[in-house]
Amino acid sequence: MILCLDAGNTRLKFGLRDGPEWRLREALDYDDFDSLPRRLPDAPTRIVACNVAGDLARRRIEDLAARMRVTLDWLQSSALACGVSNGYDTPGQLGADRWAALIGARAQHADACVVVLAGTATTIDALDAQGRFRGGLILPGLAMMRSALARNTADLPDASGHYRQLATNTDDAIVSGALHATLGAIERVRSTQGPGVSCLLSGGAAAELAPHMRRPFSVMDNLVLEGLARFSRTA
Repeated sequence: MILCLDAGNTRLKFGLRDGPEWRLREALDYDDFDSLPRRLPDAPTRIVACNVAGDLARRRIEDLAARMRVTLDWLQSSALACGVSNGYDTPGQLGADRWAALIGARAQHADACVVVLAGTATTIDALDAQGRFRGGLILPGLAMMRSALARNTADLPDASGHYRQLATNTDDAIVSGALHATLGAIERVRSTQGPGVSCLLSGGAAAELAPHMRRPFSVMDNLVLEGLARFSRTA
């Protein structure tokens, strides 16, 4: 029984993997971190984790593993893992969540694709048919784009509008601008991969993007956890 932990900027996503199946996949705020053991239907025999939330999150996960008396394996970006090769200039500098998502994408999709993690930040990564990560982009997430306008301008609101191709009020213009910017970046990365390339979309803001995405695309819940589960079979 493997406990997979994705320590993101905003929340901790976790999944309990039993062989090929998930027993559960959930998320919690870091304020509720200590409740994690009580949320599990069975005790894990091992923890596999990735972390982009800093040293405090790392220490809390290490303390959790010590209390549960199980081995903890960290997924960190490397030059090669699970059939994916890393095209970053310095492979170890690639975010561990992006690396896990690429591994998860490769495990579930054998062809070239674009991997999008839409969370606090949005990452858009190109994976070719040979499993090589060619590079990608990092953007502010949709909520961060909207809040940045409200925080750094005198007259713009913290918008809660709706998507419009061309907006005719300020709230819709802000919400639509963030979506257009992100969707446009996705399509520009997709164009580097050739015609007909699929996009794999994951993350907390995936539902906001999905209605406006060009096909082919698939929404894949918890792609980082899928990558951690795949990595657990080799670590």
